[in-house]
Amino acid sequence: MEKHEDVQYCFQDRNSSCRKALLSTSIYITLYIFFSLISAVTVFLNVLVIISISHFKQLHTPTNLLILSLAASDLLVGLIVIPVMTVAIMEPCWGFGEYFCVFHLYMAFLCTSLSLGNLVLISIDRYVAVCDPLSYHSKITITRITCCISITWCCCIIYRAANVQFFVNLQVPSRCLKECTAVEGSIWVNITDIVITMVVPCSIIITLYMKIFVVARSQARKVFSKEAASESGVKTVQANKSERKAAKTLSIVVFNYFICWIPSLFAFFFFSVLGDYLLAYFISFLAFVNSLINPIIYAFLYPWFKVTAKLILRRSLFQ
Repeated sequence: MEKHEDVQYCFQDRNSSCRKALLSTSIYITLYIFFSLISAVTVFLNVLVIISISHFKQLHTPTNLLILSLAASDLLVGLIVIPVMTVAIMEPCWGFGEYFCVFHLYMAFLCTSLSLGNLVLISIDRYVAVCDPLSYHSKITITRITCCISITWCCCIIYRAANVQFFVNLQVPSRCLKECTAVEGSIWVNITDIVITMVVPCSIIITLYMKIFVVARSQARKVFSKEAASESGVKTVQANKSERKAAKTLSIVVFNYFICWIPSLFAFFFFSVLGDYLLAYFISFLAFVNSLINPIIYAFLYPWFKVTAKLILRRSLFQ
């Protein structure tokens, strides 16, 4: 009887409801502080990226607009997804109602799709810049990139709004009452969604970056040869080096996404099938830390971000 009394449920009159996690106060507070710091730093760094590119006209290039779009989706992760997911991990009793549950999972799925959509556009941009540098400025313009970004955001918003009903569940009476989780829907719905939102975009990204790697390698060999030095001017060589360096930097961003997300997605579906949603949530939370890592990559590999970040912080401190 004593053991039974120690168990706390979300709804004390129903033993089928979720069990409350009996964490010590110190662990409970420490975890909340840890998750809150991740959210705050993610928001802060991505806001810096957005202000840097938006404010300084010298940075209004097609590639930087794509980075701006990626930072905007990462900002949504830090601002909405991570805080709500923190509550979902720490508090097994979902007390925010059905509509907020739908909104939370919708935003999580949407941000995943937006990030991958932006990475596809970045891969296309780098492919043209490295593989067809002479026609890059005529093919990749700010107007075209803005249109592509707008179409990507609209498609992701509409697609996720159309299929969110297949993946959201508020009540699972046989196991737990009032818990906000992603449901194990029809296998064909899940497979179709994975193909559209993961397999196709990832295949495009991997294919383009493999071609970029091959072309960049051959260009590097030509640059070091005497024939290349005589045939092309110094400016062309410097431009090629600049484009390859940008491709290298953005390839790190792309592969960082893969490292964070692909193992997490497999683990998430595995633990969802087993019914351990707390662990599934925690694993997916680790994947969203990718949104924190992206601005750190820019800080280390992009000199313009270091300069603009210092200028913005100094200005805001003095004012």
